[in-house]
Amino acid sequence: MPTTDTTSHRLPPRRDDATPDPAPPNAAPVSRLPLIALSLGYFLVMLDVTVVTVAVPAIRGSLHAGPAGLQWIVDGYSTVFAGLLLLGGGLGDRLGHRTMFVAGLTAFTAASVGCGLAPTTGVLVVARLLQGAGAAFLVPASLALLQTAYPTKADRARAFGIWAGVSSIAFASGPVLGGLLVAGLDWRAVFWLNVPVALVAVLLTLRHVPSPPPRPTRTRMDPVGQVLGVVGLIALAGALNEAGTAGWTSLPVLAAFAAGALALTVFVTVERRLESGLASRPDGRAPLMPPSLFSRTGFAPTAVIGFLLSFGYYGMLFLATLYFQQERGYGALGTGLALLPSVCMSLIAAPLSGRITARTGPYPPMCFALLLGSVGFLGWLAADHDTAYPVLLFALIATGLATPMTVVAATAAIMESAPAGGAGVASAVFNVSRQVGNAVGVALFGTLCATAAHFTSGLHRSALIAGAAFLTGSALAAATMRRGAPPA
Repeated sequence: MPTTDTTSHRLPPRRDDATPDPAPPNAAPVSRLPLIALSLGYFLVMLDVTVVTVAVPAIRGSLHAGPAGLQWIVDGYSTVFAGLLLLGGGLGDRLGHRTMFVAGLTAFTAASVGCGLAPTTGVLVVARLLQGAGAAFLVPASLALLQTAYPTKADRARAFGIWAGVSSIAFASGPVLGGLLVAGLDWRAVFWLNVPVALVAVLLTLRHVPSPPPRPTRTRMDPVGQVLGVVGLIALAGALNEAGTAGWTSLPVLAAFAAGALALTVFVTVERRLESGLASRPDGRAPLMPPSLFSRTGFAPTAVIGFLLSFGYYGMLFLATLYFQQERGYGALGTGLALLPSVCMSLIAAPLSGRITARTGPYPPMCFALLLGSVGFLGWLAADHDTAYPVLLFALIATGLATPMTVVAATAAIMESAPAGGAGVASAVFNVSRQVGNAVGVALFGTLCATAAHFTSGLHRSALIAGAAFLTGSALAAATMRRGAPPA
């Protein structure tokens, strides 16, 4: 067994991020093709979180799916996606991010074909789970490749702006696009759409995205940590997905929560021992997620902000969809169009946030955007069963502006705080926090509305909670900035 090289696995000292990366003299114009390739892959991943929701009635009628099957068709994807993100990030750091991106996108495309051809509910559920696995491998690699393709901070911040904006547009436009495809074609078109877009993304990646070498290492990943991380995150995500329908106190939900909490507690213990004893380990095992990541300036606060952001916005987006359908009687397409003012704000907010982040650093725009969003959620307090649609525009527009602005800045912050060679794991941690926030928000807000005397009463309580979450995130960003987080 070779001697463990401990120096290559200690997190290097943070470079001085206050100094902008110098641009080489007579540098060629920066190509946008890597950004297009990586954004296309991420677009499909985030689109498939929500695009299926409006297709549920058609799937039920076509495949005669029961409630449990429909639940896993919708939520099984995000459960596996969240559960395998850490593993995907660690593998990308070691095996090469372009390899993992192409492999993940290929698996995602093949699973989409399986969804489009599925003859039974069981086959569709399995294909959705495989989609989630492919997504978990390509998303951390996508962000790490973006960081490599745009080495200067200004270009990188703008690229992060577009990339993150694409994800926000994809997630929020899922109901719109799904409604169009189901109404005009068939529910299977929701999945067939992925195939040509993914093929274009693969071709562009192979031709135009640089392939950084894998992280040099003579240690091996910890299989115990991998299993514990996957089991813990899948159990937690599964419990949150089931809680909204089965109830928070049902036996399967409580058992899944307990299993997830136990696995994640042991995971943290194992990772700490591996990192602290790395110099003396004869087997060369290294932690999947070094706990010292969270001691780096801005890393832990940004991960928490990612959770609060998704908890508030996507939880309320779920309720907004139900509000327009159940309270106002809109169809799938009408609901999607009603949400367009919120979705379209990404086209403005994401590039703007990228430019501001490049000049000021990530925390000032995060602080402002989250404060704007917290005020915007108060607009939902005016919602009733006969509220005029223009009255709701303030809530839709303000939160639609705040979310992509925060995503862009937080993405830049988490990647800048990552150590050399740790971009994949850093990206995975951020996306795990966002996926868990999404699941908690949907489950909690859905329960509040289901148990309220009137749907709008639950909607109002949820809006107040979402506003408090954004306000907390704004305060956290301000506190991190005061503690000396790096400027642009």
